[in-house]
Amino acid sequence: MNKIYLLLTASFLLLSCNSAKKTIAQTETKTPFVWENANVYFLLTDRFLNGNPNNDAIIKRDKPTGKLRGFEGGDISGVIQKLDEGYFTDLGITAIWMTPVVEQIHGAVDEGTGNTYGFHGYWAKDWTTLDPSYGTKEDLSELVEKAHAKGIRIMLDAVINHTGHATELDKKYPDDWVRSSPNCAYNSYDSNINCTLVTGLFDVKTESNQNVALPDLLVEKWKKEGRYEQEIAELDAFFEKTGYPRAPKYYIMKWLADYITDFGIDAYRVDTVKHTTEDVWFDFGKVCQMTFEEYKKNNPAKVLDQNKFFIVGEVYGYGLHGKQVYDYGDKKVNYFENGFQGLINFDFKGDANKSYEELFSYYSNVLQNDLKGYTVMNYLSSHDDSWPFDKKREKTFEAGIKLLLAPGIAQIYYGDELARPLEVEGTKGDAGLRSMMNWKELTYNKNAYKLLYHYQQLGNFRKNHPAVGAGIHTKISDAPYVFCRVYKEDKVVVGLDLPLGKKEISVGTIFENGTKIMDVYSNTETVVSDGKVSLNTDYSILLLEEKK
Repeated sequence: MNKIYLLLTASFLLLSCNSAKKTIAQTETKTPFVWENANVYFLLTDRFLNGNPNNDAIIKRDKPTGKLRGFEGGDISGVIQKLDEGYFTDLGITAIWMTPVVEQIHGAVDEGTGNTYGFHGYWAKDWTTLDPSYGTKEDLSELVEKAHAKGIRIMLDAVINHTGHATELDKKYPDDWVRSSPNCAYNSYDSNINCTLVTGLFDVKTESNQNVALPDLLVEKWKKEGRYEQEIAELDAFFEKTGYPRAPKYYIMKWLADYITDFGIDAYRVDTVKHTTEDVWFDFGKVCQMTFEEYKKNNPAKVLDQNKFFIVGEVYGYGLHGKQVYDYGDKKVNYFENGFQGLINFDFKGDANKSYEELFSYYSNVLQNDLKGYTVMNYLSSHDDSWPFDKKREKTFEAGIKLLLAPGIAQIYYGDELARPLEVEGTKGDAGLRSMMNWKELTYNKNAYKLLYHYQQLGNFRKNHPAVGAGIHTKISDAPYVFCRVYKEDKVVVGLDLPLGKKEISVGTIFENGTKIMDVYSNTETVVSDGKVSLNTDYSILLLEEKK
Protein backbone atom coordinates (compact mmCIF):
# COMPACT_ATOMS: atom_id res chain seq x y z
CA MET A 1 0.00 0.00 0.00
CA ASN A 2 1.07 3.61 -0.49
CA LYS A 3 2.23 5.42 2.63
CA ILE A 4 0.88 8.65 4.03
CA TYR A 5 3.22 10.68 6.15
CA LEU A 6 1.35 13.78 7.19
CA LEU A 7 -0.84 13.41 10.30
CA LEU A 8 -3.51 15.99 11.02
CA THR A 9 -4.48 17.31 14.41
CA ALA A 10 -7.67 16.07 16.03
CA SER A 11 -9.27 19.46 15.55
CA PHE A 12 -8.60 19.25 11.82
CA LEU A 13 -10.71 16.12 11.52
CA LEU A 14 -13.77 18.09 12.56
CA LEU A 15 -13.25 20.73 9.91
CA SER A 16 -13.70 20.85 6.18
CA CYS A 17 -10.55 20.64 4.11
CA ASN A 18 -10.87 24.30 3.11
CA SER A 19 -10.60 25.47 6.70
CA ALA A 20 -7.95 23.00 7.86
CA LYS A 21 -4.55 24.54 8.50
CA LYS A 22 -2.88 22.89 11.44
CA THR A 23 -0.45 20.03 10.99
CA ILE A 24 1.98 18.20 13.22
CA ALA A 25 5.23 16.37 12.60
CA GLN A 26 5.28 13.82 9.81
CA THR A 27 4.89 10.23 10.99
CA GLU A 28 4.81 7.12 8.84
CA THR A 29 1.55 5.18 8.69
CA LYS A 30 -0.06 2.73 6.28
CA THR A 31 -3.21 3.36 4.29
CA PRO A 32 -5.93 1.39 6.08
CA PHE A 33 -8.48 -0.73 4.25
CA VAL A 34 -12.04 0.23 5.12
CA TRP A 35 -15.08 -1.35 3.54
CA GLU A 36 -16.68 2.08 3.15
CA ASN A 37 -14.04 2.77 0.49
CA ALA A 38 -13.89 -0.67 -1.10
CA ASN A 39 -13.40 -1.01 -4.85
CA VAL A 40 -15.44 -4.14 -5.61
CA TYR A 41 -15.18 -6.08 -8.87
CA PHE A 42 -18.38 -8.06 -9.48
CA LEU A 43 -18.21 -10.95 -11.92
CA LEU A 44 -20.39 -13.85 -12.99
CA THR A 45 -18.15 -16.82 -12.33
CA ASP A 46 -19.33 -18.58 -15.50
CA ARG A 47 -18.87 -15.54 -17.74
CA PHE A 48 -15.47 -14.10 -16.81
CA LEU A 49 -12.81 -16.47 -18.19
CA ASN A 50 -12.59 -20.19 -18.91
CA GLY A 51 -9.39 -21.12 -17.11
CA ASN A 52 -9.96 -24.87 -17.11
CA PRO A 53 -11.89 -26.32 -20.10
CA ASN A 54 -11.63 -29.78 -18.52
CA ASN A 55 -14.41 -28.95 -16.04
CA ASP A 56 -16.87 -27.69 -18.64
CA ALA A 57 -18.82 -30.93 -19.07
CA ILE A 58 -18.36 -32.77 -15.77
CA ILE A 59 -22.12 -32.37 -15.33
CA LYS A 60 -23.98 -33.02 -18.57
CA ARG A 61 -25.91 -29.87 -19.30
CA ASP A 62 -26.22 -30.11 -23.05
CA LYS A 63 -29.82 -29.27 -23.94
CA PRO A 64 -30.18 -26.46 -26.48
CA THR A 65 -30.77 -23.22 -24.59
CA GLY A 66 -31.91 -19.69 -25.23
CA LYS A 67 -29.05 -17.39 -26.23
CA LEU A 68 -26.61 -16.88 -23.32
CA ARG A 69 -28.70 -19.11 -21.05
CA GLY A 70 -26.33 -22.05 -20.72
CA PHE A 71 -22.96 -22.56 -19.09
CA GLU A 72 -20.23 -20.81 -21.11
CA GLY A 73 -17.18 -22.24 -19.31
CA GLY A 74 -16.05 -19.45 -16.98
CA ASP A 75 -14.65 -20.74 -13.70
CA ILE A 76 -12.60 -20.03 -10.59
CA SER A 77 -9.44 -20.98 -12.49
CA GLY A 78 -10.12 -18.12 -14.87
CA VAL A 79 -10.36 -15.67 -11.98
CA ILE A 80 -7.09 -17.03 -10.58
CA GLN A 81 -5.43 -16.58 -13.98
CA LYS A 82 -6.33 -12.90 -14.10
CA LEU A 83 -5.36 -12.51 -10.46
CA ASP A 84 -1.93 -13.95 -11.23
CA GLU A 85 -1.57 -11.64 -14.23
CA GLY A 86 -2.16 -8.63 -11.98
CA TYR A 87 -5.36 -7.57 -13.72
CA PHE A 88 -7.24 -6.85 -10.50
CA THR A 89 -4.24 -5.20 -8.85
CA ASP A 90 -3.78 -2.92 -11.85
CA LEU A 91 -7.45 -1.90 -11.53
CA GLY A 92 -7.03 -1.06 -7.86
CA ILE A 93 -9.55 -3.71 -6.86
CA THR A 94 -9.78 -4.39 -3.13
CA ALA A 95 -12.56 -7.01 -3.19
CA ILE A 96 -13.82 -9.52 -5.76
CA TRP A 97 -17.51 -10.42 -5.57
CA MET A 98 -18.37 -13.65 -7.35
CA THR A 99 -21.82 -15.06 -8.03
CA PRO A 100 -22.67 -18.19 -5.98
CA VAL A 101 -20.30 -21.10 -6.53
CA VAL A 102 -22.41 -23.75 -4.76
CA GLU A 103 -23.63 -26.77 -6.72
CA GLN A 104 -26.49 -25.85 -9.04
CA ILE A 105 -29.43 -27.91 -10.21
CA HIS A 106 -28.35 -30.24 -13.01
CA GLY A 107 -31.39 -29.89 -15.23
CA ALA A 108 -32.66 -27.07 -17.43
CA VAL A 109 -35.69 -24.84 -16.89
CA ASP A 110 -37.78 -23.07 -19.52
CA GLU A 111 -39.13 -19.81 -18.12
CA GLY A 112 -40.37 -18.61 -21.48
CA THR A 113 -36.94 -17.68 -22.80
CA GLY A 114 -35.83 -21.12 -23.93
CA ASN A 115 -34.05 -23.68 -21.79
CA THR A 116 -31.93 -22.11 -19.06
CA TYR A 117 -29.31 -23.72 -16.82
CA GLY A 118 -28.18 -22.37 -13.46
CA PHE A 119 -24.98 -20.85 -14.85
CA HIS A 120 -25.61 -17.74 -12.72
CA GLY A 121 -25.37 -19.62 -9.43
CA TYR A 122 -28.73 -18.69 -7.88
CA TRP A 123 -30.41 -22.10 -8.27
CA ALA A 124 -28.84 -24.09 -5.45
CA LYS A 125 -29.04 -27.86 -5.33
CA ASP A 126 -26.47 -28.42 -2.57
CA TRP A 127 -24.99 -25.56 -0.53
CA THR A 128 -22.26 -27.76 0.95
CA THR A 129 -20.16 -28.23 -2.18
CA LEU A 130 -19.01 -26.36 -5.26
CA ASP A 131 -20.50 -26.88 -8.67
CA PRO A 132 -17.80 -28.73 -10.66
CA SER A 133 -18.37 -26.39 -13.60
CA TYR A 134 -17.01 -23.57 -11.43
CA GLY A 135 -14.13 -25.59 -10.06
CA THR A 136 -13.04 -27.43 -6.95
CA LYS A 137 -12.59 -26.55 -3.30
CA GLU A 138 -8.86 -26.55 -3.97
CA ASP A 139 -9.45 -23.89 -6.64
CA LEU A 140 -11.42 -21.72 -4.24
CA SER A 141 -8.79 -22.13 -1.54
CA GLU A 142 -6.08 -21.10 -4.01
CA LEU A 143 -8.11 -18.08 -5.10
CA VAL A 144 -8.63 -16.82 -1.55
CA GLU A 145 -4.99 -17.37 -0.62
CA LYS A 146 -3.65 -15.60 -3.69
CA ALA A 147 -6.15 -12.76 -3.42
CA HIS A 148 -5.24 -12.18 0.22
CA ALA A 149 -1.56 -12.13 -0.69
CA LYS A 150 -2.37 -9.17 -2.94
CA GLY A 151 -4.52 -7.43 -0.34
CA ILE A 152 -7.75 -8.33 -2.14
CA ARG A 153 -10.78 -9.65 -0.26
CA ILE A 154 -13.15 -12.34 -1.56
CA MET A 155 -16.89 -11.75 -1.33
CA LEU A 156 -19.17 -14.66 -2.13
CA ASP A 157 -22.91 -14.54 -2.77
CA ALA A 158 -25.34 -15.95 -0.19
CA VAL A 159 -28.80 -17.27 -1.08
CA ILE A 160 -31.08 -18.36 1.76
CA ASN A 161 -34.45 -17.33 0.32
CA HIS A 162 -34.89 -20.11 -2.22
CA THR A 163 -33.63 -23.39 -3.66
CA GLY A 164 -33.29 -24.22 -7.32
CA HIS A 165 -36.08 -25.63 -9.46
CA ALA A 166 -37.14 -29.24 -9.59
CA THR A 167 -36.33 -30.83 -12.95
CA GLU A 168 -36.15 -34.32 -14.42
CA LEU A 169 -32.66 -34.44 -12.87
CA ASP A 170 -33.31 -32.58 -9.60
CA LYS A 171 -35.66 -33.48 -6.78
CA LYS A 172 -37.70 -30.86 -4.95
CA TYR A 173 -36.80 -30.07 -1.35
CA PRO A 174 -39.52 -31.44 1.00
CA ASP A 175 -42.66 -29.50 1.95
CA ASP A 176 -41.42 -28.77 5.47
CA TRP A 177 -38.48 -26.97 3.83
CA VAL A 178 -40.08 -25.04 0.96
CA ARG A 179 -43.33 -23.64 -0.41
CA SER A 180 -44.33 -23.59 -4.06
CA SER A 181 -47.07 -20.92 -3.90
CA PRO A 182 -48.36 -18.24 -3.99
CA ASN A 183 -46.30 -16.09 -6.31
CA CYS A 184 -45.18 -12.80 -4.77
CA ALA A 185 -47.46 -9.82 -5.39
CA TYR A 186 -44.82 -7.32 -4.21
CA ASN A 187 -47.43 -4.86 -2.85
CA SER A 188 -46.95 -5.35 0.88
CA TYR A 189 -44.51 -6.70 3.44
CA ASP A 190 -46.16 -10.13 3.55
CA SER A 191 -46.64 -10.40 -0.22
CA ASN A 192 -42.87 -10.00 -0.64
CA ILE A 193 -41.98 -12.68 1.89
CA ASN A 194 -44.38 -15.60 2.22
CA CYS A 195 -44.37 -16.32 -1.48
CA THR A 196 -42.29 -17.52 -4.42
CA LEU A 197 -40.37 -15.12 -6.66
CA VAL A 198 -41.39 -16.97 -9.81
CA THR A 199 -43.35 -20.11 -10.52
CA GLY A 200 -41.24 -23.19 -9.89
CA LEU A 201 -38.54 -21.46 -7.82
CA PHE A 202 -39.15 -22.93 -4.38
CA ASP A 203 -39.24 -20.49 -1.47
CA VAL A 204 -37.47 -21.64 1.69
CA LYS A 205 -39.73 -21.44 4.75
CA THR A 206 -37.37 -19.05 6.49
CA GLU A 207 -40.08 -17.97 8.91
CA SER A 208 -40.14 -21.47 10.42
CA ASN A 209 -38.41 -22.36 13.68
CA GLN A 210 -39.61 -25.95 13.60
CA ASN A 211 -37.12 -28.81 13.64
CA VAL A 212 -37.02 -30.56 10.28
CA ALA A 213 -35.04 -33.53 9.06
CA LEU A 214 -32.41 -33.32 6.38
CA PRO A 215 -33.91 -33.71 2.89
CA ASP A 216 -33.58 -37.25 1.57
CA LEU A 217 -32.06 -35.84 -1.60
CA LEU A 218 -29.07 -34.57 0.40
CA VAL A 219 -28.79 -37.70 2.56
CA GLU A 220 -28.68 -39.91 -0.52
CA LYS A 221 -26.26 -37.59 -2.31
CA TRP A 222 -23.84 -37.30 0.61
CA LYS A 223 -23.81 -41.05 1.21
CA LYS A 224 -23.06 -41.63 -2.45
CA GLU A 225 -20.23 -39.11 -2.25
CA GLY A 226 -18.85 -40.65 0.94
CA ARG A 227 -19.24 -37.63 3.20
CA TYR A 228 -22.51 -38.21 5.03
CA GLU A 229 -20.98 -38.88 8.44
CA GLN A 230 -18.76 -35.79 8.26
CA GLU A 231 -21.64 -33.52 7.30
CA ILE A 232 -23.84 -34.91 10.09
CA ALA A 233 -21.09 -34.48 12.67
CA GLU A 234 -20.59 -30.85 11.65
CA LEU A 235 -24.32 -30.14 11.77
CA ASP A 236 -24.61 -31.69 15.24
CA ALA A 237 -21.73 -29.53 16.46
CA PHE A 238 -23.23 -26.37 14.95
CA PHE A 239 -26.67 -26.84 16.48
CA GLU A 240 -25.22 -27.78 19.84
CA LYS A 241 -22.99 -24.69 19.86
CA THR A 242 -25.62 -22.20 18.71
CA GLY A 243 -28.74 -23.65 20.30
CA TYR A 244 -30.69 -22.90 17.15
CA PRO A 245 -33.53 -25.24 16.16
CA ARG A 246 -32.92 -27.47 13.15
CA ALA A 247 -35.01 -25.20 10.94
CA PRO A 248 -34.29 -24.81 7.22
CA LYS A 249 -32.77 -21.33 7.53
CA TYR A 250 -30.26 -22.44 10.18
CA TYR A 251 -29.10 -25.43 8.14
CA ILE A 252 -28.37 -23.05 5.26
CA MET A 253 -26.66 -20.51 7.52
CA LYS A 254 -24.33 -23.26 8.75
CA TRP A 255 -23.53 -24.33 5.21
CA LEU A 256 -22.78 -20.76 4.12
CA ALA A 257 -20.66 -20.11 7.21
CA ASP A 258 -18.53 -23.10 6.24
CA TYR A 259 -17.07 -21.01 3.41
CA ILE A 260 -15.63 -18.77 6.12
CA THR A 261 -14.34 -21.73 8.14
CA ASP A 262 -12.93 -23.67 5.21
CA PHE A 263 -11.62 -20.89 2.96
CA GLY A 264 -11.41 -17.68 4.97
CA ILE A 265 -13.65 -15.58 2.74
CA ASP A 266 -14.09 -12.00 3.90
CA ALA A 267 -17.63 -11.02 3.00
CA TYR A 268 -21.04 -12.02 1.70
CA ARG A 269 -23.33 -10.21 -0.66
CA VAL A 270 -26.79 -11.45 0.33
CA ASP A 271 -29.40 -12.14 -2.34
CA THR A 272 -33.15 -11.35 -2.19
CA VAL A 273 -33.00 -9.77 1.26
CA LYS A 274 -36.45 -8.18 1.24
CA HIS A 275 -38.11 -11.53 0.57
CA THR A 276 -37.22 -12.83 4.02
CA THR A 277 -38.09 -11.48 7.46
CA GLU A 278 -35.35 -9.28 8.81
CA ASP A 279 -34.64 -11.47 11.86
CA VAL A 280 -33.21 -14.08 9.49
CA TRP A 281 -30.48 -11.66 8.48
CA PHE A 282 -29.86 -10.61 12.07
CA ASP A 283 -29.14 -14.26 12.89
CA PHE A 284 -27.11 -14.76 9.72
CA GLY A 285 -24.96 -11.79 10.69
CA LYS A 286 -24.37 -13.30 14.14
CA VAL A 287 -23.40 -16.68 12.65
CA CYS A 288 -21.00 -15.09 10.15
CA GLN A 289 -19.33 -12.85 12.73
CA MET A 290 -18.97 -15.74 15.20
CA THR A 291 -17.48 -17.95 12.51
CA PHE A 292 -15.13 -15.23 11.25
CA GLU A 293 -13.79 -14.58 14.75
CA GLU A 294 -13.17 -18.29 15.20
CA TYR A 295 -11.40 -18.43 11.83
CA LYS A 296 -9.11 -15.53 12.73
CA LYS A 297 -8.33 -17.07 16.11
CA ASN A 298 -7.48 -20.41 14.49
CA ASN A 299 -5.57 -18.87 11.56
CA PRO A 300 -3.69 -15.83 12.91
CA ALA A 301 -1.20 -15.87 10.05
CA LYS A 302 -4.02 -15.48 7.53
CA VAL A 303 -5.67 -12.47 9.16
CA LEU A 304 -5.53 -9.41 6.87
CA ASP A 305 -6.72 -6.84 9.42
CA GLN A 306 -9.18 -6.36 12.26
CA ASN A 307 -12.20 -5.59 10.10
CA LYS A 308 -15.33 -7.54 10.91
CA PHE A 309 -16.86 -9.93 8.42
CA PHE A 310 -18.64 -7.69 5.92
CA ILE A 311 -22.22 -8.31 4.80
CA VAL A 312 -23.91 -6.21 2.11
CA GLY A 313 -27.53 -6.82 1.20
CA GLU A 314 -29.58 -6.72 -1.96
CA VAL A 315 -32.83 -5.11 -0.84
CA TYR A 316 -34.21 -4.66 -4.33
CA GLY A 317 -35.35 -1.06 -4.73
CA TYR A 318 -33.52 0.32 -1.69
CA GLY A 319 -31.70 3.55 -2.35
CA LEU A 320 -29.50 5.93 -0.43
CA HIS A 321 -32.30 8.51 -0.54
CA GLY A 322 -34.23 6.25 1.83
CA LYS A 323 -31.34 6.56 4.27
CA GLN A 324 -31.62 3.75 6.84
CA VAL A 325 -35.13 2.61 5.96
CA TYR A 326 -36.72 0.45 3.28
CA ASP A 327 -40.46 1.08 2.91
CA TYR A 328 -42.70 -1.83 1.87
CA GLY A 329 -45.71 0.47 1.83
CA ASP A 330 -47.34 -1.05 4.90
CA LYS A 331 -44.14 -1.51 6.92
CA LYS A 332 -40.72 0.12 7.19
CA VAL A 333 -37.64 -1.96 7.95
CA ASN A 334 -34.14 -0.88 8.97
CA TYR A 335 -31.90 -3.60 7.55
CA PHE A 336 -28.78 -1.88 8.87
CA GLU A 337 -29.98 -2.86 12.33
CA ASN A 338 -30.50 -6.43 11.18
CA GLY A 339 -27.15 -7.85 10.17
CA PHE A 340 -25.97 -5.56 7.39
CA GLN A 341 -23.11 -3.07 7.35
CA GLY A 342 -24.04 -2.02 3.83
CA LEU A 343 -26.82 -2.23 1.26
CA ILE A 344 -26.70 -2.13 -2.53
CA ASN A 345 -27.75 1.35 -3.66
CA PHE A 346 -30.32 1.15 -6.44
CA ASP A 347 -30.54 4.96 -6.59
CA PHE A 348 -27.02 5.48 -7.90
CA LYS A 349 -27.67 4.66 -11.56
CA GLY A 350 -30.26 7.46 -11.63
CA ASP A 351 -28.23 9.85 -9.51
CA ALA A 352 -25.35 9.45 -11.98
CA ASN A 353 -27.31 11.74 -14.33
CA LYS A 354 -26.72 14.62 -11.92
CA SER A 355 -23.73 16.95 -11.90
CA TYR A 356 -20.57 15.86 -10.12
CA GLU A 357 -21.04 18.25 -7.23
CA GLU A 358 -24.72 17.51 -6.73
CA LEU A 359 -23.97 13.80 -6.67
CA PHE A 360 -20.84 13.88 -4.52
CA SER A 361 -21.97 16.42 -1.92
CA TYR A 362 -25.33 14.75 -1.34
CA TYR A 363 -23.81 11.30 -0.96
CA SER A 364 -21.15 12.57 1.41
CA ASN A 365 -23.75 14.33 3.54
CA VAL A 366 -26.01 11.30 3.87
CA LEU A 367 -23.18 8.83 4.49
CA GLN A 368 -21.48 11.07 7.05
CA ASN A 369 -24.71 11.79 8.92
CA ASP A 370 -27.85 9.68 8.33
CA LEU A 371 -25.85 6.52 7.56
CA LYS A 372 -22.89 7.12 9.84
CA GLY A 373 -21.34 3.76 10.68
CA TYR A 374 -22.90 2.10 7.63
CA THR A 375 -22.44 2.40 3.89
CA VAL A 376 -23.92 1.68 0.47
CA MET A 377 -22.54 -0.10 -2.58
CA ASN A 378 -22.97 2.00 -5.71
CA TYR A 379 -23.25 0.48 -9.18
CA LEU A 380 -24.02 1.59 -12.71
CA SER A 381 -24.61 -1.81 -14.30
CA SER A 382 -25.26 -5.30 -12.95
CA HIS A 383 -26.41 -8.80 -13.83
CA ASP A 384 -30.13 -8.25 -13.25
CA ASP A 385 -30.80 -4.55 -13.76
CA SER A 386 -32.17 -4.01 -17.24
CA TRP A 387 -32.04 -0.21 -16.86
CA PRO A 388 -28.37 0.54 -16.18
CA PHE A 389 -26.76 3.93 -16.55
CA ASP A 390 -25.26 4.27 -20.03
CA LYS A 391 -26.67 1.01 -21.39
CA LYS A 392 -25.35 1.78 -24.87
CA ARG A 393 -21.87 2.55 -23.50
CA GLU A 394 -21.83 6.13 -24.80
CA LYS A 395 -20.61 7.82 -21.58
CA THR A 396 -18.03 5.34 -20.40
CA PHE A 397 -15.42 7.82 -19.12
CA GLU A 398 -18.01 9.87 -17.25
CA ALA A 399 -19.43 6.66 -15.78
CA GLY A 400 -16.02 5.65 -14.46
CA ILE A 401 -15.47 9.03 -12.82
CA LYS A 402 -18.83 9.12 -11.10
CA LEU A 403 -18.67 5.51 -9.92
CA LEU A 404 -15.10 5.50 -8.65
CA LEU A 405 -15.06 8.98 -7.13
CA ALA A 406 -18.46 8.87 -5.46
CA PRO A 407 -18.62 8.48 -1.67
CA GLY A 408 -19.52 4.90 -0.72
CA ILE A 409 -18.40 1.53 -2.06
CA ALA A 410 -17.81 1.33 -5.82
CA GLN A 411 -18.99 -1.83 -7.58
CA ILE A 412 -17.51 -2.34 -11.03
CA TYR A 413 -19.50 -4.88 -13.05
CA TYR A 414 -17.17 -7.06 -15.09
CA GLY A 415 -16.48 -5.36 -18.39
CA ASP A 416 -17.45 -1.84 -17.31
CA GLU A 417 -13.74 -1.07 -17.70
CA LEU A 418 -13.74 -2.41 -21.29
CA ALA A 419 -17.23 -1.22 -22.30
CA ARG A 420 -18.51 -4.79 -22.57
CA PRO A 421 -21.83 -4.53 -24.47
CA LEU A 422 -24.96 -4.70 -22.32
CA GLU A 423 -27.20 -5.39 -25.27
CA VAL A 424 -26.72 -8.61 -27.25
CA GLU A 425 -28.83 -9.33 -30.31
CA GLY A 426 -30.99 -12.43 -29.96
CA THR A 427 -31.11 -12.45 -26.14
CA LYS A 428 -34.20 -12.13 -23.99
CA GLY A 429 -34.63 -10.69 -20.54
CA ASP A 430 -31.43 -10.18 -18.57
CA ALA A 431 -29.31 -12.52 -20.72
CA GLY A 432 -27.83 -9.61 -22.66
CA LEU A 433 -26.34 -8.24 -19.46
CA ARG A 434 -24.48 -11.52 -18.92
CA SER A 435 -22.30 -12.03 -21.98
CA MET A 436 -18.79 -13.46 -21.81
CA MET A 437 -16.12 -10.96 -20.80
CA ASN A 438 -14.87 -9.15 -23.90
CA TRP A 439 -11.16 -9.84 -23.49
CA LYS A 440 -10.64 -9.72 -27.25
CA GLU A 441 -11.10 -5.93 -27.13
CA LEU A 442 -7.61 -5.68 -25.68
CA THR A 443 -6.09 -7.25 -28.80
CA TYR A 444 -7.21 -4.61 -31.28
CA ASN A 445 -9.30 -1.82 -29.74
CA LYS A 446 -7.28 1.26 -28.72
CA ASN A 447 -10.36 2.80 -27.10
CA ALA A 448 -10.61 -0.21 -24.79
CA TYR A 449 -7.05 0.40 -23.65
CA LYS A 450 -7.81 4.08 -23.00
CA LEU A 451 -10.89 3.21 -20.97
CA LEU A 452 -9.02 0.53 -19.03
CA TYR A 453 -6.27 3.06 -18.20
CA HIS A 454 -8.97 5.46 -17.00
CA TYR A 455 -10.41 2.84 -14.65
CA GLN A 456 -6.95 1.79 -13.49
CA GLN A 457 -5.89 5.30 -12.52
CA LEU A 458 -9.16 6.07 -10.76
CA GLY A 459 -9.26 2.65 -9.11
CA ASN A 460 -5.77 2.81 -7.68
CA PHE A 461 -6.36 6.35 -6.45
CA ARG A 462 -9.41 5.08 -4.57
CA LYS A 463 -7.54 2.02 -3.30
CA ASN A 464 -4.70 4.09 -1.90
CA HIS A 465 -6.92 6.76 -0.36
CA PRO A 466 -9.79 5.83 1.96
CA ALA A 467 -10.74 9.50 1.83
CA VAL A 468 -12.22 8.94 -1.64
CA GLY A 469 -15.07 6.65 -0.59
CA ALA A 470 -15.15 7.11 3.17
CA GLY A 471 -14.09 10.73 3.61
CA ILE A 472 -15.84 14.07 4.00
CA HIS A 473 -16.39 15.83 0.68
CA THR A 474 -15.87 19.59 0.33
CA LYS A 475 -16.02 21.66 -2.83
CA ILE A 476 -13.06 23.99 -3.35
CA SER A 477 -14.18 25.75 -6.53
CA ASP A 478 -16.92 25.64 -9.17
CA ALA A 479 -14.94 26.71 -12.21
CA PRO A 480 -12.76 24.81 -12.57
CA TYR A 481 -14.53 22.13 -10.57
CA VAL A 482 -12.25 21.08 -7.72
CA PHE A 483 -13.01 19.26 -4.48
CA CYS A 484 -11.22 17.59 -1.62
CA ARG A 485 -11.89 14.60 0.61
CA VAL A 486 -10.60 13.93 4.12
CA TYR A 487 -10.69 10.69 6.11
CA LYS A 488 -8.72 10.67 9.37
CA GLU A 489 -5.10 11.26 8.31
CA ASP A 490 -5.79 10.85 4.59
CA LYS A 491 -6.55 13.77 2.27
CA VAL A 492 -6.80 14.26 -1.49
CA VAL A 493 -7.75 16.91 -4.03
CA VAL A 494 -9.49 16.21 -7.34
CA GLY A 495 -10.07 18.42 -10.36
CA LEU A 496 -12.49 17.46 -13.16
CA ASP A 497 -13.41 18.80 -16.61
CA LEU A 498 -10.14 20.72 -16.79
CA PRO A 499 -8.46 21.95 -19.98
CA LEU A 500 -5.97 19.70 -21.71
CA GLY A 501 -2.39 20.89 -21.50
CA LYS A 502 -1.57 23.66 -19.02
CA LYS A 503 -3.90 24.00 -16.06
CA GLU A 504 -3.90 25.64 -12.65
CA ILE A 505 -6.21 24.88 -9.75
CA SER A 506 -6.58 25.89 -6.13
CA VAL A 507 -6.00 23.23 -3.49
CA GLY A 508 -7.53 25.35 -0.76
CA THR A 509 -5.54 24.85 2.41
CA ILE A 510 -5.52 21.07 2.17
CA PHE A 511 -1.85 21.09 1.09
CA GLU A 512 0.57 23.68 2.48
CA ASN A 513 2.70 25.84 0.25
CA GLY A 514 5.89 24.06 -0.73
CA THR A 515 4.32 20.61 -0.50
CA LYS A 516 5.35 18.23 -3.28
CA ILE A 517 2.26 16.93 -5.04
CA MET A 518 1.74 13.99 -7.40
CA ASP A 519 -1.02 13.89 -9.98
CA VAL A 520 -1.76 10.17 -9.98
CA TYR A 521 -3.69 10.25 -13.25
CA SER A 522 -0.75 11.50 -15.34
CA ASN A 523 2.07 10.55 -12.96
CA THR A 524 3.22 14.17 -12.95
CA GLU A 525 4.82 16.04 -10.04
CA THR A 526 4.34 19.63 -8.96
CA VAL A 527 4.65 21.87 -5.90
CA VAL A 528 2.01 23.92 -4.13
CA SER A 529 2.55 27.66 -4.50
CA ASP A 530 0.19 30.34 -3.18
CA GLY A 531 -2.40 27.64 -2.49
CA LYS A 532 -2.37 26.47 -6.10
CA VAL A 533 -0.78 23.85 -8.31
CA SER A 534 0.09 24.21 -11.99
CA LEU A 535 0.54 21.23 -14.30
CA ASN A 536 0.79 20.45 -17.97
CA THR A 537 -0.89 17.10 -18.73
CA ASP A 538 -2.72 15.49 -21.61
CA TYR A 539 -5.78 14.80 -19.46
CA SER A 540 -8.76 16.75 -18.13
CA ILE A 541 -8.52 15.10 -14.69
CA LEU A 542 -6.23 15.74 -11.75
CA LEU A 543 -6.00 13.23 -8.90
CA LEU A 544 -3.73 14.90 -6.37
CA GLU A 545 -1.95 13.36 -3.40
CA GLU A 546 1.04 14.43 -1.35
CA LYS A 547 4.21 12.93 -2.81
CA LYS A 548 6.12 10.75 -0.37
